[in-house]
Amino acid sequence: MLQSGYKPYLDPEFESLIERIHPPRVTVDNDSCKDCTLVKLDSVNKHGILLEMVQVLTDLDLVISKSYICSDGGWFMDVFHVTDQLGNKITDGILIHYIQQSLCTGRTDVNADLHEVQPWLDRSVRTYHALSHQCTALEMTTTDRPGLLSEVSAVLLELGCQIVSAVAWTHNTRAACIFYVQDESTGEPITDPSRLAHIKEQLETVVGAHHANGEKRRVSLSAPAMRRTHTERRLHQLMYADKDYERPGNDSDGSAGEESSSSSSRIRKVTDSSASKMCSSKSRENGIESTQVTIEHCEEKGYSVANVISRDRPKLLFDTICTLTDMQYVVFHAAISSKGSQAIQEYYLRHMDGCTLDSEDERQRVVQSLVAAVERRVSHGLRLDVCTRDRSGLLSDVTRVFREHGLSVTRAEIGMRGERAIGSFYVTDVSGRQVDGKTVEMVQNEIGKTALMVNDSPVWSPQRSSSSSSNLSGRADDRPNKSSLRSLLWAQLERLSGIRQ
Repeated sequence: MLQSGYKPYLDPEFESLIERIHPPRVTVDNDSCKDCTLVKLDSVNKHGILLEMVQVLTDLDLVISKSYICSDGGWFMDVFHVTDQLGNKITDGILIHYIQQSLCTGRTDVNADLHEVQPWLDRSVRTYHALSHQCTALEMTTTDRPGLLSEVSAVLLELGCQIVSAVAWTHNTRAACIFYVQDESTGEPITDPSRLAHIKEQLETVVGAHHANGEKRRVSLSAPAMRRTHTERRLHQLMYADKDYERPGNDSDGSAGEESSSSSSRIRKVTDSSASKMCSSKSRENGIESTQVTIEHCEEKGYSVANVISRDRPKLLFDTICTLTDMQYVVFHAAISSKGSQAIQEYYLRHMDGCTLDSEDERQRVVQSLVAAVERRVSHGLRLDVCTRDRSGLLSDVTRVFREHGLSVTRAEIGMRGERAIGSFYVTDVSGRQVDGKTVEMVQNEIGKTALMVNDSPVWSPQRSSSSSSNLSGRADDRPNKSSLRSLLWAQLERLSGIRQ
């Protein structure tokens, strides 16, 4: 049977026209709540707008203690309860203006104003993605192993590449790295196709040297781009494409439902006797239950409901929203809250095609992906902070010293701020255990104690008052009453809808 080749014409300018008529409106409210700032977003609903707003807030190192999200037909409303890292309200006019203007139509380069808000960022590197359009990007996914970062940075140095910034994550025996590089002699991006091909060939040789037959690996280089994907979002995409959400020991085809033999986690599925189904996963970190994800079907509202309970930490909301967005799921309603060390997220979802998560395999894949999204950024090992004058080969030298003293890098980020190189490395020994003090002292003596310092502060201890959190127990083994949390969500969403009217 012949099929018609006719398709309705959709003017590509139509979507931008609607956005120009009804541009996103961001308001910053310091009057409604005594101990936090409310950041409110009203916008025409479009896929990715939620992630854009969360990305703006997390890039500024703001703490989101609570959030309500509501999609009402073609309109989208968010309310975020935010403070700075010390628990203070956001009161500086420059910072407020930056937040308000961040999603305005016509802002082609939000990063252009980042230098104005730099004083509000902490010591660690938070603007490496802002430099991405000035550099050649090297992306790599491979099997995690000790010395990997050292070998790659040494090859780049030998090939005349200056590393402007680098970020590396490891999870479930997999590693993903993004390097932003320039020509060492000119300070310009590397764009010559033959040279890029040679660099890629050399790196593939290094990466493939320790691979067994059939193991996955990927190396790619891309020219500078003005609209390059946010670096940390890109890391999530790389690790998801690499299927890091599959626990070691699972079948190679990644089929859901098999219980992993890994001692670090156990995944189970629960199907109740009614028409609705629930899929759940729990992960364990050092024997402590750390992440719980369940997916249920909400028959009354026609949504799939994803619940994520985990330890609270910076950028947690960004990581989960990022993963759901890139998996092509739409968040129609959500409630996010925290108390003490525990964070609870509840999302009402449908796929972009309007369907709920109907198959068991799909629910299991989403569950595993959300667990991975939460755990990729979890810090394992001792944190070592680098702050020193930038020079050629610095990353190669630092990581070489780590390798020579038997240290394995589990997560890293480093970049330039002015004439200085600033970054952080999380390290363990080659077996994944804590590093002993004697080894740390030898590493510091070789690199320089003023250049490399041990950061033994808590991973994160936000200073929040109880009034800015929900009535949820801070104990990891306490689970909130789902019916009460759901009632709270719908009450808040109805109130927000009434405000907009």
